[in-house]
Amino acid sequence: MVEDVIAAVSRDEWERLRALAPAGVEVRRAEDGLDGVAFLVPDSGLDRDLGGLPDLRVVQVLSAGTEWIEDRIPAGVTLCNARGARDAPVAEWVVGAVLGAATGLLEAAQRRSWNYEPPHDVAGSTAVIVGYGSIGRATGRLLEALGVTVQGVGRRAREGVHGMDELPELLSGADTVILLTPLTDATRGLVDAAFLGRMRDGALFVNAGRGASVDTPALLAELRSGRLRAVLDVVDPEPLPDDHPLWAAPGLLALTSHQAGDSAQADERARVLAVEQMGRVLRGEPLQNVIRPA
Repeated sequence: MVEDVIAAVSRDEWERLRALAPAGVEVRRAEDGLDGVAFLVPDSGLDRDLGGLPDLRVVQVLSAGTEWIEDRIPAGVTLCNARGARDAPVAEWVVGAVLGAATGLLEAAQRRSWNYEPPHDVAGSTAVIVGYGSIGRATGRLLEALGVTVQGVGRRAREGVHGMDELPELLSGADTVILLTPLTDATRGLVDAAFLGRMRDGALFVNAGRGASVDTPALLAELRSGRLRAVLDVVDPEPLPDDHPLWAAPGLLALTSHQAGDSAQADERARVLAVEQMGRVLRGEPLQNVIRPA
């Protein structure tokens, strides 16, 4: 057990995390400096390398994704994410996308005229979830409750989960393809023209993972042709310019602004996780959600 821990957090999170922090943890604003800081909770606006901070031991982000900060963390510092905190809102967003597309609600929201188009049943359909981690499993449970056959795809095959080598065959039989992968060298540009070309006519593509995992021109071509439909929370580039042709693509049913996991409840769960991690450092206990160990 260490005597005390100095934690630095972003200005927006300082007041709440200071109130939650356990005794023995001093919580500072990161903007006031990082000298002596052992535990850092940064935000996505961090614009400095974290080398040269001899006391820094842990970086705990409040998001599930960590690709935006990984190259700034030196050896000897442990990186942890907020896995689990944002499962529910992302899963619910995905289910909303699937239901909105099947019922016609998303298309109807864009119209200003009476147009009779019967819905399609979600029950009995097949969904392939690419990226079957914590969020993927939460999404799968909700879809299965609606009668959807879910096929999860992970980096490697394991019990109940298909490997990436099986993905090409799975795509052709899916009514919905859901992308929930983190951004890595293996997933950057994963959804290219060949990937999309394997999807059946009329299938729905849903992306709540990372925009750079998709070849935007290839997706735009499919949506313009009317062969595929899409609901997106992430795109490349972000933010998507107002004059980008993707906005006007006929097959784009809805596009939200990288917000699927940002419910108030999820934010609070991430904060609670962060202060629990502070306590673990204080007590010398193993950390949770380690993405990259020291």
